[in-house]
Amino acid sequence: MSMVLFHLSYDLYFFKGVGLPFFEPPFRDIWRASISWTFLLIAGVMCGFSRNNFKRSARYGAVAALIFLATTIAAVDTPISFGIIYCMAASTLVAAVLQKLGVFGRHDIAQSVVLAILFILTLDLQMGCIGVGAARVYLPHVLYSTPWLSWLGLPGPAFASGDYYPLLPYTLLYLAGAHFGIHRQTHGGFPVWCYDKGCKPLEKVGQLALPVYILHQPLILLALGLV
Repeated sequence: MSMVLFHLSYDLYFFKGVGLPFFEPPFRDIWRASISWTFLLIAGVMCGFSRNNFKRSARYGAVAALIFLATTIAAVDTPISFGIIYCMAASTLVAAVLQKLGVFGRHDIAQSVVLAILFILTLDLQMGCIGVGAARVYLPHVLYSTPWLSWLGLPGPAFASGDYYPLLPYTLLYLAGAHFGIHRQTHGGFPVWCYDKGCKPLEKVGQLALPVYILHQPLILLALGLV
C-alpha cells in the first residue's frame, strides 16, 4: 500500500505538476527507502519458504526484462534497466547458489547483522565512496568510467535508469534477510504469533505481490490520464 501511494504521489508531482509539499526531499527519499529496503529484506526472508529459488530468480528476471521493454516503449520516464525487480532476480540467484552450497543457516544470526552493516557502509557506492561520515573512502574514478559495471553498482558516465537498485549495496540487504529467514526455518522456525495473527485483505495482496507491483503503476497512470 505504501508503494502504491508513493507512486501515486510521484505521478501527481512529476507528471501532473500537482504541488505536494510533503513529497519534497528529504521525506521523499526516506519514504522511498522505507519501501524498497523493506521490500528487499522481506523478499530475502522469503528465500526460506521458496521451494526453488533458482526458478524464483528466473521468474523475477523475466519480469525485469518485460519492465525494461515496456518502459522503453512507453517512454513516459527514463527506461528502467536495473530496477528493484532486476535486483531481486540477481539477489535471489546469489542466495540460491549460497543456499545450495550450504552457507545459509549454518552460522549464528550475527551474520545477518554483519551483512546489514556492510549494506549501510556501501550505500553511497554509486556516488563514488564507501563508509559513513568522516570514515568515508573515495574509490578510483576509473571504476566509474566504463558502462559495463552499472549492474554491479558502479554507474558509468552516461548511465540512466528510472529505477536503480544494483547488486551493491542492495544484494547485501537481501542476503541479510535471506540468511535470517533460512536460519529461522532450520532452527525452530518463527514465533507462533507470526502464524496466528493475520489480516485477510493484506494476506491476499501479499499472495499477489508481484502482479500488484507490475500493474499498479500502469493503472495509476491510466486513471490520471482519464481524470
